[in-house]
Amino acid sequence: MKKARQPNSKTLQKALTGIQGLDEITGGGLPSGRPTLVSGGAGSGKTMFGLEFLVRGATQYGEHGVFMSFEETIPDLTKNAASLGFDLNELVADKKLFLDHVHISRSEIAETGEYDLDGLFIRIADAVQRVGAKRVVLDTIEALFAELPNPGILRAEIRRLFGWLKEKGLTTVITAERDRPDKLTRHGIEEFVSDCVILLDHRILEEISTRRLRIVKYRGSTHGTNEYPFLIDEQGISVLPISSLGLDHPAPAIRISTGIARLDGMLGGKGFYRGSSILLSGTSGAGKTSVAAHFVDAACRRGERCLYFAFEESPRQIVRNMRSIGIDLEPWVGKGLLQFQAARPTYGGIEQHLLVTHKCVSSFKPSVVVVDPITNLLMVSTLHEVRSMLTRMVDFLKTQQITAIFTSLTAGSGSLEASEADVSSLMDSWLQLKSIEVGGELNRALYVLKSRGMEHSNQIREFLLTNDGLRLLDVYLGPEGVLTGAARVSQEGREKAAGTFRRQQMEGRGRELDRKRQIFEARMVALRAEFEVEEETIQQSISESKLLDEELLQDRGQMVRSREADASAYTKEGSAPVARRR
Repeated sequence: MKKARQPNSKTLQKALTGIQGLDEITGGGLPSGRPTLVSGGAGSGKTMFGLEFLVRGATQYGEHGVFMSFEETIPDLTKNAASLGFDLNELVADKKLFLDHVHISRSEIAETGEYDLDGLFIRIADAVQRVGAKRVVLDTIEALFAELPNPGILRAEIRRLFGWLKEKGLTTVITAERDRPDKLTRHGIEEFVSDCVILLDHRILEEISTRRLRIVKYRGSTHGTNEYPFLIDEQGISVLPISSLGLDHPAPAIRISTGIARLDGMLGGKGFYRGSSILLSGTSGAGKTSVAAHFVDAACRRGERCLYFAFEESPRQIVRNMRSIGIDLEPWVGKGLLQFQAARPTYGGIEQHLLVTHKCVSSFKPSVVVVDPITNLLMVSTLHEVRSMLTRMVDFLKTQQITAIFTSLTAGSGSLEASEADVSSLMDSWLQLKSIEVGGELNRALYVLKSRGMEHSNQIREFLLTNDGLRLLDVYLGPEGVLTGAARVSQEGREKAAGTFRRQQMEGRGRELDRKRQIFEARMVALRAEFEVEEETIQQSISESKLLDEELLQDRGQMVRSREADASAYTKEGSAPVARRR
C-alpha cells in the first residue's frame, strides 16, 4: 500500500489524492493536514471530486475518511458514487468511511447571540474518531451557512471552521458553489482562508461540453498553473497534466514494416521507425484507411497490440470494408490484439478526446495507435485548439514509444501538400495519397513527402486496391509525365505494338540474314569444290613436272658419267684415240 504522505522537513507534506493526473500537477497531492477548497458551478464535479479523494485514500493509502453532506442524502450519495465504480456501503461496513448527512435549518441551528458551530465540530470529531479518519470532506459550505443572514457572523464562523480543521490536522476538502464568473465562492472569503484552492469549470462551447480544472493557489508549494481538461467516467476523475508533456521522449532506431512490401522499399527497404508519428493525408477515397489497415494487420501479425480510434466509421464497417481488399481484421479483435474506440467527435469536447486517448492507452498498452481521421476533430473545436490537442497527443504517444498513424483529409480544391489539421510539421513521416485525373479517369497515387532520419523515395507511385490488398505499381513515365490508369494501359499498348513491330522487323532481317548466310555457305561449298578440283589439277601438274624433272636429271647425270668415262680412257691411251678415230 502506498503512503499518502511524503515526509520532508524542507517541503510541505502532502496527501496523495489518487486522482489520475492531479497528483502530478500538484506536485504530490493536496496539503496534508490543511483545508483545500474545491469551487465550481452546478454539475462541475465537486462532490465526485470529494468522494474519489476519500475512496482512493481509504483503498490505496490506508487513510480512512469522513464524508459530511449538507445537501444529498446518504442513499442518493451511495447511488451516485456507484456510477464511478465506488461501493460506499462496503467501505462503510469495513469502517474505512463514515458517511453523515446533516440537514441544516433554522430550527436546528438558530442564530442567538454569538452563533457558533460547536455542535458541528463535535459531530465531525465523533465521526473522525469512529473510523480513525485522516481525511474529511464537507459538501457544500453554502448549505451550511445558507440560513445565516448576518455576514459578520458568517465570515467569523467560516474562519473558525477552517482554523479548527487545520488545528485537528485533518486533510480536508471543502466544496463551494460558484454562482458568478468573477468570484470563486458565494461569500468571497473561503478562498482566502484555504491553503489550496481548486477551481472546477464545466463549460459549453458551440453545444460541446468541456470540463476544466485549475489550481488557483497552493500555499507553500509549486504547482501547475494552466487549465487542465478532466473527465468523469465509470473509473472516476482523470486529469490531463498538459504541462508535464515535454520533448524528452526516446527515439528508438528499430524499424517496423508498413505491411506493404513495396512501400517499405520506398522507405529504405525497412519501413518506419518504431515510436514515430506518421501522417497519411489525401482526398476522400484516396485510400488512407486502407494503408492504415495494412499497418495494423502487419503489427497484429507481429503479435503487437493496436488501438484504433475511428471518428467516421463503425468498427464493423471498417472490418467489412477491409475484407474487400483481402485484410481480415476480425481475428485480431477476437484475439485481443486489436481494439476499436469508435465515436463521433461531437460526443465530447476536444480535451475529452485527449483524455480518452490517455485512458485507453494506459489500460490497453498498445504498440500502435491509429487516429482516423484527425480532421473530424475540427467539427468540435478551432484549428488552433485541435493542433494544440494533437501536439500533446503526439508527445504523449512518443513518451510511450507508441507508433502512431494519423489520417487527415485534404480538400480537393486546396493544396495537396497541406493537411487541413495543420499538423504535418509534428509528424516524422508524411505520406500523401491523391487521385490523379487522366483522360476522364481517376486513379490513385502515393508519394513520400518526408520521412525524418531515413532514405526515402521521391517518386510518385500509382497503386491499386485489389482483392489481395494494396499493390504499388512501377513508375511509368510517358511523354507528358507520370501516366496512370487507362492512359498508362493505352501507352503500354502502343509501346507494346511498337515493340512488336520492331521485333517483327528484326525477325525479318534475321530471316534475310539467314538466307544470305545459306547462299553464302552454298557459294562457299561450290567455290570449295572448284578450288579442290583446281587444286587437284595443279597438284597433278606439279607431280608430272616433278617426274619430268627427275627424268631430265637422270639423263643429264648419265651424260655426265659418259663424258667422264671417255675422258678417262683418253688419258690412259695417249694417241690411241687418234687411231681409233681412223
